[in-house]
Amino acid sequence: MKKYLLNFFVALLGGFIAYVVMYNLQKTDKANLIYHEYQPQIKPESVNNNFPNLTLAAESSVKSVVHVESVYRVQKRYRTPLHEYLFGNSDSRFRPKTTMSTGSGVIISKNGYIITNNHVVSSAKYINITLHDKRKFKAELIGKDKNTDLALLKIEAENLPNINYGDSESLKLGEWVLAVGNPFNLKSTVTAGIISAKARNIGIMQGQLSIESFLQTDAAVNPGNSGGALVNDRGELIGINTAIESRTGSYSGYSFAIPATIVKKIISDLKEFGQVQRAFLGVEMANIDSKLANHLKLSEIKGVIITKVKRNSSSYDAGLKSGDIILSIAGKEINSTSELQEQISKYRPGENVEIIFIRNSKAQKVNLILKNQLGNTKIIKGGIKEVLGVEFKPLSMREKFTYSVSSGLKIRKIHKGGKFFNAKIEEGFIIYKINNQLINQIEDVENVINASDNGEVFIIGFYPNGQVKHYSFSIFD
Repeated sequence: MKKYLLNFFVALLGGFIAYVVMYNLQKTDKANLIYHEYQPQIKPESVNNNFPNLTLAAESSVKSVVHVESVYRVQKRYRTPLHEYLFGNSDSRFRPKTTMSTGSGVIISKNGYIITNNHVVSSAKYINITLHDKRKFKAELIGKDKNTDLALLKIEAENLPNINYGDSESLKLGEWVLAVGNPFNLKSTVTAGIISAKARNIGIMQGQLSIESFLQTDAAVNPGNSGGALVNDRGELIGINTAIESRTGSYSGYSFAIPATIVKKIISDLKEFGQVQRAFLGVEMANIDSKLANHLKLSEIKGVIITKVKRNSSSYDAGLKSGDIILSIAGKEINSTSELQEQISKYRPGENVEIIFIRNSKAQKVNLILKNQLGNTKIIKGGIKEVLGVEFKPLSMREKFTYSVSSGLKIRKIHKGGKFFNAKIEEGFIIYKINNQLINQIEDVENVINASDNGEVFIIGFYPNGQVKHYSFSIFD
């Protein structure tokens, strides 16, 4: 009997323990169920807190970007059946033909000023603008600058949705940006990306005065985007989309924009003077790499080195010398020639800038007054052509054949008081070389003269009667 009672109590105790354990487990599960049931849900927008909201920037900036249509007249060669029968394929005629190219532009003022690329409108006979709201206008070309590939247009309209400039210098790598334009005539297209690099020189600009300090981005840019806006997440203009890196002609991962720092200054000059008032340091320079740093025994690879100082230039007057290493301009650190070009491009002749440089391992500071390409601080309204007092005309193919030359520039008109008039050069003279450089385009004259260290100009050419002549003068006299 005792044995059965003991077993009964043991079983009763085991059952009680099992009941307690099960009760507690159920209570815990119920608590967990209640916890999950009332746990706050994670909102989708909070997951993306690391990404900016670009909708406002897109909606505001797209209204300020326009479609640019450039109309050209070209001479197209054609042959008539009669001439082919009589003369074979040797004889042909030229007939005017209208052709067209398209791009983008950015409205920067309520009264109709528009920025675009020079290559979008260069040599266009007519320029047509289509706004975001589909209104159409004829545009006037106010000015253009091939050295930065920028142009300024004007349409007769009021209360336009203009865009404001942003600060391109404060941009950081990885910062989100939008490219707004009309790729492949797909109007009002917006793409997003980040800033991949700054002060990028890709070697696409021609000419000794060209400036390349591009913003690089992975926002998709295609043909038709040229002249369009690159904006930050606040919808401010930080660049003008200009080029792509591609082997196919279409976007392949990299695109390049002219920074607002350069755009603002160039467009201001074009608006006020019709041409750029460009300031020069008057030096030749090179980037510093590890090999050069070791040779110069530099503790850090910083700055750009001056390789040559031109006489009568701003740097010459301020006492800068070959071998000096420029570290900063107006408080902005300089580590490449493209960064230096970008900083100098912000100033006009006559303005003062502070330069910090290293000479003989010691940091020094100098303030210099920037000069123009003529070696003075005056505002130039007609460029080199105004100083020379001359109007040029490119040689036609027939004239090149007649004179047996491949290069040359003909003087159409000479004005009193200019350098050519004082040098007794006559109208009709054909310039073949200046300072031993072949001359084929009007821009060649300006580039060669600007490259002169001392302002001396030596001209070789001939008159239509075959008389060869030499002329020389100083641009600074």
